[in-house]
Amino acid sequence: MYKSSISLFALAVASVAAPPAFADTKPDSSVAMSAAPAPADPAPDTSAPEQSDIIVTGTRRTGTTAAESATPIKVLSSDELSRVGQPNLNQVLTQLVPSFTAQAFGGDTANLTLSARLRGLSPNHTLVLINGKRRHGTANLAVLGGPYQGAATADLDLISPSSIARIEVLEDGAAAQYGSDAIAGVINIILKDDAEGGSGYATAGKNYDVGGTTYAGTAHLATRIGEDGFINVTLFHRFHDFTQVGGLDRRVTDASGTLLTTATSPALSAAQQALYKNIPGFPYVNRINGDAKSWLTNVQYNTAYDFGDVTAYSFGSFSKRIASAYENLRVPDRVIASPVLGVGGSLTTAGELVPFPQGFNPREGIREDDYAFTGGVKGAVGAVKFDLSTTYGKDKNLIYTLDSANRSLFVDTHFTPRDFYDGSFTSSEFTANADFSTEFELGMAAPLNVAFGGEYRKNQYSIGSGDPGSIYKEGGQSYPGFRPSDAGTHSRENESLYLDVAASPVAALKLDGAVRYEHYSDFGSQVIFKGTGRYDFSHAFALRGTVSTGFRAPTLAESYYSATNVSPTSAFVQLPANSAAAKLIGFQNLKPEKSTNFSAGGVFRTGKLTVTLDAYQVKIRDRILGTGSIYGSGGATNFAIVTQAIVANGNVLDPTVTQTGINIFTNGASTRTRGIELTANVPSDFGSWGTVSWSLSGNYNETKITKLGVAPASLGGIPLFDASARANLETASPKFKAIASALWTIGPVSATARGTLYGETSTYASPDGGTYYLQKVPTAFIADLEATYKLPGGIDLTFGANNVFNQRPPKVALVPGTTNTTLVTGGNVIDAPLSAAYGINGGYYYGKVSFKF
Repeated sequence: MYKSSISLFALAVASVAAPPAFADTKPDSSVAMSAAPAPADPAPDTSAPEQSDIIVTGTRRTGTTAAESATPIKVLSSDELSRVGQPNLNQVLTQLVPSFTAQAFGGDTANLTLSARLRGLSPNHTLVLINGKRRHGTANLAVLGGPYQGAATADLDLISPSSIARIEVLEDGAAAQYGSDAIAGVINIILKDDAEGGSGYATAGKNYDVGGTTYAGTAHLATRIGEDGFINVTLFHRFHDFTQVGGLDRRVTDASGTLLTTATSPALSAAQQALYKNIPGFPYVNRINGDAKSWLTNVQYNTAYDFGDVTAYSFGSFSKRIASAYENLRVPDRVIASPVLGVGGSLTTAGELVPFPQGFNPREGIREDDYAFTGGVKGAVGAVKFDLSTTYGKDKNLIYTLDSANRSLFVDTHFTPRDFYDGSFTSSEFTANADFSTEFELGMAAPLNVAFGGEYRKNQYSIGSGDPGSIYKEGGQSYPGFRPSDAGTHSRENESLYLDVAASPVAALKLDGAVRYEHYSDFGSQVIFKGTGRYDFSHAFALRGTVSTGFRAPTLAESYYSATNVSPTSAFVQLPANSAAAKLIGFQNLKPEKSTNFSAGGVFRTGKLTVTLDAYQVKIRDRILGTGSIYGSGGATNFAIVTQAIVANGNVLDPTVTQTGINIFTNGASTRTRGIELTANVPSDFGSWGTVSWSLSGNYNETKITKLGVAPASLGGIPLFDASARANLETASPKFKAIASALWTIGPVSATARGTLYGETSTYASPDGGTYYLQKVPTAFIADLEATYKLPGGIDLTFGANNVFNQRPPKVALVPGTTNTTLVTGGNVIDAPLSAAYGINGGYYYGKVSFKF
């Protein structure tokens, strides 16, 4: 059985194509560090039903189950995680947790590292833990506008679902317990700790009609170490191909797909017509809208040895991702120069050389190495339990522009590279934790539990500059390299102390209070608290509530990220928030966000039915947001000071673009999020017809801007956040999401049916920062089906489909009263669908062979 299991995994890995070699890598010597607090002992048994799971998240009291929790918490078992078709943890949580939404499509390098969030708040408001220890964030900041702008949190895609025993999703503010970032909640991933055996799968799938071929294989192996130890190792590899959901390009064709002529606006010359009709794939020439192609390999381990009074433990991971994503097509005459002897290409009617007569479709590429290591000891000295640990995590991304050209370099020298090394992002996090707890018998219904401890954390963030070709004047088309003025290394330190007290004065009443002190080297100190309570009137009914304060320190990436973002017609500089150039305009250094959370709800149980209903409110002050586009030229309103700041920051812009400006992160608004969350679970036994596990969960929330910041005086009192930026906060996420599922099991056959209802979303877009157009994605129902047959010997065969009915978001509209010349989004692709909460690729069908021994 062991040999056949390994053979299955080898077959899956062998079926995945080898990744390509990018341009020569240029090592970056900069390093980064950062770290944070953590809860204590991971919970043991995962075989029990959800409501009887002993949880370790949201409380430091031992022995609490999910059904007894004073705060809303959802527990996902390894079996539940395995019944989602796409081998991607972001997709798993999207299909199982109603308050969780994953990014479907990201602009520029964000398309290579997609993010996710809870309760419609920022991805940075959710803290990710592994076995109760803080997971480091990605170095690849999501820069461009949208509801995921500013994301630099832990990359869940780098955690293999096969390594997970269960996931505890705490949907409540917990900054006082775990430190900065836990405003929306906590995702605590508990790794498998088996002493023997193994499992794994090989899977293949594809989207219905837009590509996206996916192959993946995984193996999880466990063995004992002596009499009292274990080690678990999980190997995972996945290949995912491009998807293509874009359509006609307005620069080349009219709305019917016909080549533009001199009679069409905008007119194409005869020479342009001759060039454009030969672009590969005409009329569908622009491939920017769709998934990146990627190869991902993860190796994870979890180990421990019990020496009696002390247990030593360690866990960690290494991940390697190689990926690339298409950018906007550059038309054939984008790069031109006077002809010279020995240079190939075509000539325009003006006698200018066109070195790329079919145009070119640049790609942004990434080579990412990510690793994390945690080591510690835990045990007891008398009545005091202790847990001492250190964690180090690092994420390094080498960034490339592929199949591109540097226009100015070609004009000046009649030569340009096709591939560019743009530079690197690196972030790291070091954490040292000391956690203690003890109990006191005070004559109450349960002993008084007192937990206390401290933490030291160091964060570091670096940008490395690109090769000479990538930074010559405006750099390579679609993504310029990072200039020496962009590059730099930044760090900070943090120390914290916490105290947590849990009491049960009477059997029906549970109280828990926490207070935390944090000091940051770059902006000072914060004190925050949390109080929770629950009263069980009977086994059938309980009330619970929470009040807490919190904060989120700005990430170093938000404070110091610097780059130029371009399109065929625009160039905007992401101005570092803490830079001298930002202060030239009047922006100040970022400061922490502050939050106040309230929640109240009930737990209802009758027979085997369990229902929870919780209402919540989250107020965030001084929220860190990306501004709308602030124009230096080509906009409805332009400011000379913006151009001066770009020059002061050392950026050089493409001279052919028609619009220039800046974007910047700033503490620009206060928001209020209100919502309600429902869960219901019940099993049914139909005798010879099998059993069915029913579940229903839903989340409704609404975010409102309660206060908007004022633009610096140098910008003439314009709104700091335009209609598009405000919509990203208030309406770009669905106000409701409901998930209903049924798992039917009869003998060796099981089938899962799941339906998810997504509410309407809407955004605003503008071609010039003056006129805005509304884009809506209507309410949508997404159905998933899966069937499994268990063969003898621990082999399972599974077939299924996510989004069975191939639901897709609507196409981009034209500006009313125009032809193909002006799009609502201001982009190039006429019928590219907007990003939607349920994705842009439609249906995905798959098959899977699983094994267990």
